[in-house]
Amino acid sequence: MQIHVVQAGQTIFGIAQAYNTTPQEIIISNEISNPDQLVVGQALVIPIVGSFYWVQPGDSLFSIARRFGISYQTLARVNNISVDQPLQIGLRLYIPPRIRRRAETNAYVEPIGGTVSPNLEQSAREAAPFLTFLAPFSYQIQRDGTLQAPPLNNFPQIAQANGATLMMVVTNLEGGRFSDELGRIILTNEDVQNNLLNNIVNTANEVGFRDIHFDMEFLPPENREDYNRFLRKAKERLSREGFLISTALAPKTSAQQVGAWYEAHDYRAHGEIVDFVVLMTYEWGYSGGPPMAVSPIGPVRSVVEYALSEMPASKIMLGQNLYGYDWTLPFVPGGQFARAISPQQAIDIARVNNVPIKYDYTAQAPFFNYTDANGREHEVWFEDARSIQAKFDLITELGLRGISYWKLGLSFPQNWLLLRDNFVIVKR
Repeated sequence: MQIHVVQAGQTIFGIAQAYNTTPQEIIISNEISNPDQLVVGQALVIPIVGSFYWVQPGDSLFSIARRFGISYQTLARVNNISVDQPLQIGLRLYIPPRIRRRAETNAYVEPIGGTVSPNLEQSAREAAPFLTFLAPFSYQIQRDGTLQAPPLNNFPQIAQANGATLMMVVTNLEGGRFSDELGRIILTNEDVQNNLLNNIVNTANEVGFRDIHFDMEFLPPENREDYNRFLRKAKERLSREGFLISTALAPKTSAQQVGAWYEAHDYRAHGEIVDFVVLMTYEWGYSGGPPMAVSPIGPVRSVVEYALSEMPASKIMLGQNLYGYDWTLPFVPGGQFARAISPQQAIDIARVNNVPIKYDYTAQAPFFNYTDANGREHEVWFEDARSIQAKFDLITELGLRGISYWKLGLSFPQNWLLLRDNFVIVKR
C-alpha cells in the first residue's frame, strides 16, 4: 500500500498513472465522493503491492532502506541498480511489502437511542472481517447486580459469520453517565458482586460472548483496591468458566496521576490480573474542549510508555478513535460543543468549502479551517491514512498486542486497508 498526499493540480488519472494502477481502483478503495475534485492535502491510499519512493535531496540507498526497514542490498536488487550507484533526485524506487506481524483488533459498536440503525449494523458487517473482537456497548450494571442489556440485533450473527469473538462490555453507566456511586456499591457489596458475576456468566453463555470486558470509569479513588479485589474475584470465576477477562483503562502517564478518571485505575494490578487491557488513548481533543488533535501521537506514546513500565506489551491494546471533530470558533468554555464527524465527512467539508487540508507532524494529525455559509469560522481535526499509519508504526515499534477502535459507524475506509497491510489479524 502507498499513501499519497494530493498536491495542487493533481488529478485522479495522473496519480493512478504514477503508481501503475487505475483511477477506479483508487476511487473505490478511498470511497472518493467526487473524483473530479480532489482536495489539496487529502491523503489517499493507493492499493498496490508494496510502495514507491521518489529520491529526495540528501537521500542515499542506505538511508532510504533504513527508513523502510529493509536492507540496502535488497533495495538495490529489487530495483535492479548497483549498491554503489549514485541516486538521481526524482528516481522512483520500488519498496517491497513490509513483513506483517500478528495483532489483535477490537471495535466497540454503540447503538444510539436504544436501537441499532441499518447504518450501524452495516458498519459492523463491513468491519467484522478485520476484527478479533466485536464489542457491543454496553451491559449496564444495576444496583442489585442485574444487567441492562444493549440492543444486539444481528451483532452475534455478524461476529460468528466473520470469525470475530464477541466481547461483553460491562459498565457502571447509570442515567447516561459513569456513576461513582454505582461503582462504590458494586465494589463494596459481596452479594451484589456475586449476583453480577452469576448474571454475566449466564448472559455470556446464552449470547455467545467469550471475553468479559469491564469498562468501569470515574470510580471513587478510595475504591481503587476494592476494584483490584473485584477483578481478582472476577478473573478466578470467569477463567474457571472458560472466559477471557479484559479492562478499559484511562490514559495515565504515572501511577500518581490525579483526577476522577484516573485514580482508581491501577495499571500494575490490571496488568497482573486480566488477560489484556484497552488503553483509552483518545479524547485529548474532545467535543467540549478547544480544537486540537483527538489522539496526538506524543501524548499517546507517553501513555503507552507508562503502561509498558507496569505490564507486558502483549497485554496492551492501543485505543484509537475513528472520528474527528468540527469546532465552531471562537471556542468558548462551556459554549457550543464540537460536532463529531467521520474522516470521510471531514474531506467532503474541505472539498465543498474549497480549502486545503494541512498536517500537523508533531501531533501526526490532519486539520483545516473553513468559513461556513453563515460566516462562522470553523476548525476541523480528524484522522487520515497518515495519522493511522503513525499509530500502526507505534504498535509495531513497541510490540503491542493490537488496537481497539472507538467506535464503529463513521466511515474511514483507509483505516481498514492499512490495517490489513500492516498486520495479520488474529482470529480466535
